[in-house]
Order: sequence, then structure tokens, then C-alpha cells
Amino acid sequence: MAASGDNAAPVIIKRKKVIAGGGHHGGAWKVAYADFVTAMMAFFLLMWLLNATTEKQRKGIADYFSPTVPINRISGGGDGNFGGDSVFSEMTLPQNGNGATNQRPSDAEKSRGETGVSDDGAPADGPGAAQQAAENAGLEKVQDLLKGRSGESAVSPEILRHVLTRVTDEGLVIELFDLQDARLFHPESASSTPLLRQLALLVGAAAQLVENGIAVEGHTRARPVVLQDNPVWNLSVARADAMRTLMQDTGIDADRMTRVTGHADREPVLSDRMAIRNNRLEVILLRSDK
Repeated sequence: MAASGDNAAPVIIKRKKVIAGGGHHGGAWKVAYADFVTAMMAFFLLMWLLNATTEKQRKGIADYFSPTVPINRISGGGDGNFGGDSVFSEMTLPQNGNGATNQRPSDAEKSRGETGVSDDGAPADGPGAAQQAAENAGLEKVQDLLKGRSGESAVSPEILRHVLTRVTDEGLVIELFDLQDARLFHPESASSTPLLRQLALLVGAAAQLVENGIAVEGHTRARPVVLQDNPVWNLSVARADAMRTLMQDTGIDADRMTRVTGHADREPVLSDRMAIRNNRLEVILLRSDK
């Protein structure tokens, strides 16, 4: 009689070989993909930065990170963090010198340089500095009037929304610009609207507070098509000259008019070169040394 265990099924043990890391691929592709995504993000950030900054701002950034320049040649000269303003500030233009500034200068903030004299050779705390301080005070008074901060100002906010002022090395820039619902000129012409005539009265009254020379610059938006005879050049000059005439009609002496310039569509303020905002006039109250 056969043993009862002869009919039992044999026991088979199967050992499965487990390979960690997904075989020969491993996890290296994840690192490579992460590097690629990081590089693409940095690339798009660079493209955005190039599009969002002006040439002067990019120059300031390049000088700041340049290892060959031991001392940055551009400084804001303000009293904020690290003694200067940001290069992205649109209200303050970087200037040459050690903390030099034309806005609200004082003996403690003016740049004396290596020789202790100003750019014109006069002592930094002499008559030249007093003249510059008086000139800055006059420009600030004009700026206060145009911003509606003056006590006697009764300018409508609807008018002031077309006015933007900033102080630069060249002088006080008074920018008058188009809005979508209110234009300075009739479409594609140098014929002024009642709005521009009101603005000319305001700017003319403010300019009579000082005796600085005046420059008028015209800017226009780009056209949507390429034309053989692009009218933007003649249009920008004609509009600037129209503004000059309006200001002289308000009582500004013609001898104060230093120049009338048309820039066409070459200096847009918005990345969209065809935007209405690019239609603008700039009236500059020039500094005495310009």
C-alpha cells in the first residue's frame, strides 16, 4: 500500500527579483527636467524684464552687477535705504556723482566730489549752490500748482488727470497725455481740443512763476500699418508747435522758447506702441545750465 504523501502536489517557491529605481533609467531624468523648467522660467523672466524696463534702467542694473566697476557710477542720492532711490523709480533720475541730487539739495546731501566744487567750477556751498536751490524751489512751486497741492489752486480733477510731472537733470518735465475718453487734439490732426486749451492755460500760468527756458516736445502713437510716407513725424512736430503757440497766447514770452521737437512714435511710454496713451506733449522747464 503506497504512502499517503505520494499524491501531494509539490511546493514551488518563486522568488521575484525586484529592481529599485525603475531599471536602468533611475531618477536622473527628474533632475534634468527640473533643470529645464528652471531654465525656462529664468528665460521668460529675463524676457519680461527686458520688455518692462527702459534703456537707462537696464544700464543702471548692468552697472550695479558689473564686477569691473569698483564703485557704481550711478547713485540715487536719496535718504532712503543705502542712501539712494531705486533705479526703477520714474520720479527720480539717477545722476552722476557721490550722492548728487537736484531735488531738495542741502549742504549734507550735495555732492562735493574730489575737488569740493560743483560741476561749473564754483564752490559747492557758494553762490552757485544758492542759485540752484532757488531754482529748485521755483520748480517745486510749479509742480505743486500742477498737482493741485497749491492753496490757490482750483483746477478740476478732470483736467489734472491728464498731467504728470517729474524732475530730471534737464529740468521739470510737464507731461500732457491723451486718455481714451478725452483727447488733446482732434484725430490725426494738430487741431487742439478745448481740453488742450484749458491745459495750456494751466501750464502757462504755472510757467510764469519762474523764468526758465521752455522746450516743447511732441510724441504720437504708432500706426497699425507700415506706410511709405509715415505722417507721425510731421504730426508730432505740428502738435508741439501748436502747444508752443497756445502757451505764447497765455502770455509766455517767445524768447523763453528754446526748442520745439517732434519725436514721432520713437519714444512710447507703453509697450503697446499703438496705445492712445503714447499721444502726449512734454513741456520742459529747463534748468539754467541746460
